[in-house]
Amino acid sequence: MVGPKRPDADVCWCLSYRVPSKENLSLHREARGERVRELMKEGPPGVLAYDGDEVVGWAGVHPRADTAFATNRKIPHVDDLDVWSVWCLRVRPGHRGHGISHALLAGAVAFAEDNGAPAIEGYPVDNRGRKVDLTMAYVGTKKLFMKAGFRKAAGTDSVINGFPRVLMRLDLR
Repeated sequence: MVGPKRPDADVCWCLSYRVPSKENLSLHREARGERVRELMKEGPPGVLAYDGDEVVGWAGVHPRADTAFATNRKIPHVDDLDVWSVWCLRVRPGHRGHGISHALLAGAVAFAEDNGAPAIEGYPVDNRGRKVDLTMAYVGTKKLFMKAGFRKAAGTDSVINGFPRVLMRLDLR
């Protein structure tokens, strides 16, 4: 779900926020998949959504301290709580528009809570109902997070596809 159909393709593998930027930029093709396999040894890096036996969605979720959000200058820390971050919500083409993003976000929250997270954050765009380009929709929307019970905790200096990102948080204590 996070990798390409062709193993030699040079795509994200959802590493952009899991490894330092310099390392992310240095990894290409099969090396990206291998790095994901290494990260899997530390535990699942997210949750999957299924339609029967078919994987149709992915949400990247992990302790913020182990992600690029630990040192990101554009997305603030509102306090010193050891929060978890959900940074990617991806639904396969042909399965969009069926509520899978909502299920993925709920699964990410449950996963973080089951692993002792005191709170979970996301950094979606505040698109105010306007269309978000599908290549940039992976961060989610403020509305999606609000429907899941998250509340805006802060603005950010980050912009994706012309839309400002906001820091949304759900307290799990």
